[in-house]
Amino acid sequence: MFSHIMLGAHDIQESKAFYDAILDVFGYPPGVIDEKGRCFYLTKTGVFALSIPIDGNPATKGNGSTIGFSAGSPEEVDKWHEVGIANGGTTCEDPPGVREGSGMKLYLAYLRDPAGNKICALHRMP
Repeated sequence: MFSHIMLGAHDIQESKAFYDAILDVFGYPPGVIDEKGRCFYLTKTGVFALSIPIDGNPATKGNGSTIGFSAGSPEEVDKWHEVGIANGGTTCEDPPGVREGSGMKLYLAYLRDPAGNKICALHRMP
């Protein structure tokens, strides 16, 4: 459905270190910095990117926005959360765990990245 997702960052190197660490949990290689100073994580199914806002204004978090990353297991979600906190993220929402609703059972964890963007790791349970 999506070709790419780009998030604003205050400091590309700080955000890159954070995302390199948490995305490594899922087996993704480190991000690549382009000639404009943006950071790109290239996958077979899409691109995740970080950029200083091009309008010159500070990066701001989207109130009500969350970017979710797919995880292979609850253990992977827990490790993602732990690594995120150890690399400059802050926990938000409830602690990592099972959430149920609309006939689904999910294992979720939430973090705020160094720029304040809300992100999530999600494992769909049987």
